[in-house]
Amino acid sequence: MISRQQFRRSLLLAIVLASLAAFAASPARADRCDDIASQLKNGIDGLGVGKTAAGVIFLSHPQAKELSLGCSSKNFSNQLYARSATRKPKPAFLDLVAGAAAIIFTLPKDDMRKGASRCMRALGFFRDDASTRYRRLDMRCSRTKADASITISRRVDE
Repeated sequence: MISRQQFRRSLLLAIVLASLAAFAASPARADRCDDIASQLKNGIDGLGVGKTAAGVIFLSHPQAKELSLGCSSKNFSNQLYARSATRKPKPAFLDLVAGAAAIIFTLPKDDMRKGASRCMRALGFFRDDASTRYRRLDMRCSRTKADASITISRRVDE
C-alpha cells in the first residue's frame, strides 16, 4: 500500500510534468505589434522598420519625414503617427498614411484616404489643429510653419 506522503509526491510530480508539457507545446509567438510592423513592411513598398523603444516602433519611408507605430497601451489599441516634410502634404503622403492605417486598423484603404484628407482639409488659414472621428478612429491633424502631421488611433474600449 502507498503511503500518503508518497501519493502526494507522485501527484505533485504529475502536476508539474503536465504543466511543463502544456507550456512546451504552445508555440513561441511574436508580439502583436511586431506582427503589424511586418505586415506594414510587406504591404507598403519602400517602408523600413526601425527600432522599438517604449512601445513605439519607428518606421521610415521616403514620403514621410517621421513615421511611427504605437503599440497598445491603457488609452489606445494602436496608433499611427506620420509627419510630412511640407506644410501642405502631397497626395503621395496621404496615400502612404491611408495604406498604413488600412493595414493597422483593418479598414479599406479608400476609407482611410478619405478620413485622412478630411482631417487635413480641416486645417485652415487660422486653424493649425483639428481633431475628427472617422470610422471609430480618432484622427488629429496639426500643422506648423514647416510641416504637417497626422495621428490616427483607436481607443481601447472600441
